[in-house]
Amino acid sequence: MTSLQTLPTPRTPSTPVPHEHAWLVESRHRTSDGTVLYVRCTDCAMRRVDLQPRTQMPPTALSRHLPA
Repeated sequence: MTSLQTLPTPRTPSTPVPHEHAWLVESRHRTSDGTVLYVRCTDCAMRRVDLQPRTQMPPTALSRHLPA
């Protein structure tokens, strides 16, 4: 039943739920600065580019998170 005296319920846009990303390496390429890693979050599919200067060092992010 529809009433003429009520207003429609406003819809709020959904916002992504923050989470800790679990990065999966999609591709890697050796460069003169180290190994460039193209990674994707397994949960939300965001992508990022990382640089691993040496094999023994952890990679660092070169780019910001890019939406899928």
